Amino acid sequence: MMRLSPRFVARMAYREGAPTLDQAPFWPYCCPMQTYRIGIIGFGAIGKVHAWAYSVLPFYYSPLPFKTRITAVATAHQHSARAAAEICGAGLATTDFRRLTESPDIDIIHICSPNNHHREQLASALKHNKHVYCDKPLVAGWDEAGELIPLLVAHRGRFGMAFQVRFFPTVQRAAHLLRDGRLGRILSYRLAYLHSGNADPQAPARWKLSRSAGGGVIADLASHVVDLLTALGGEIRELSAQSSIAFATRPSSDKPSRRIRIDAEDHLVALVSTSFGGDTPALGTIEATKIATGAEDELRLEIHGTKGALRINSMTPHWLEFYDATRPDVPFGGERGWTRIDVGQRFAPPAASFPGPKFAMGWVRSHLGSIAEFLYAVHEHRDHSPNAVDGLYVQQLIDALQRSAHSSRPVVPLPRREVEALLGRQEPRELRQ
Repeated sequence: MMRLSPRFVARMAYREGAPTLDQAPFWPYCCPMQTYRIGIIGFGAIGKVHAWAYSVLPFYYSPLPFKTRITAVATAHQHSARAAAEICGAGLATTDFRRLTESPDIDIIHICSPNNHHREQLASALKHNKHVYCDKPLVAGWDEAGELIPLLVAHRGRFGMAFQVRFFPTVQRAAHLLRDGRLGRILSYRLAYLHSGNADPQAPARWKLSRSAGGGVIADLASHVVDLLTALGGEIRELSAQSSIAFATRPSSDKPSRRIRIDAEDHLVALVSTSFGGDTPALGTIEATKIATGAEDELRLEIHGTKGALRINSMTPHWLEFYDATRPDVPFGGERGWTRIDVGQRFAPPAASFPGPKFAMGWVRSHLGSIAEFLYAVHEHRDHSPNAVDGLYVQQLIDALQRSAHSSRPVVPLPRREVEALLGRQEPRELRQ
């Protein structure tokens, strides 16, 4: 059966007498819906979230102009691979990720493995021009990122990063307010990502507490913080960081009686000079920690400007708080004060209004929004953000924070334009269709 390209179909749609959707006998045969075949590498918590997103995608984005099917899963152990494949309905369960990255029967690769495995898996997927969606951070360190740059330049697929915090509607509304100048000149800000899992000294030593595995709170949580700052229009000019390790040793996850020495930080605080487009940078603080007793998964943001301010807390994702300093404050306070905006699940198209804008949303919905945006970019043959440039830019900010914390000295990170130049992204190029 002859298959017509999307561009040909688009041209035909504007011609007199072209087939319409109600001409059922003809349309399904001339224009079969594209099905993207998905391979997931790693099926821990984040791999399950990515798989879940595909299972519910048709409810939240309806009607979808394409179909998806998870066809393969690769994990470290065959028994976990089989279990994951059964959950996803995948036909292939393997411990060899190359059976996914090198397969002509897979279109999109999800990298959901521990950070120190990313480089090798990404290299294989990039060489075979797969569309790639990678969990943060890009790799375990800046040196590994440098090894991938030639492959990223030559890559002819789409590349997406899982910086899903960008896809909370509260964050997107905050970005609109900043772009519209509603806050005026930015004077200061505070960004904190708070977890509490490491506050217990008996919490086991897992890979995220190992420097060689690419662990540490800088890579795990501060990566989201600096990407959020970037998404809101900020560019870090200089930073000075300090980090700490709460407990020198922890029980082994395999054998609790054995103690493992910890070499990756679980608390970071940094003083950061950031430009928001003006000549005068704003001074702010960023914090990332896993020893904030009482915290769950709490991302706090405050930005203060000459005309207003805003506040976001990920534990109450329904609301964005906005303060308009241009409103009159007389008589008796006038109209000035904090406004709680009902953002809710008011996603921009092509998201469907499901289950409805008024219903409370959760963390996994932001992942769904991020994955959906990536899939639409693949289908529409356009670039995607956050992309490889964003992944590389955040990676060098992670490196800058780590170097500053280890040396107790300020560090000036690379400007974003220099990171873009590394990938030659000043001009668009033809990508894999």
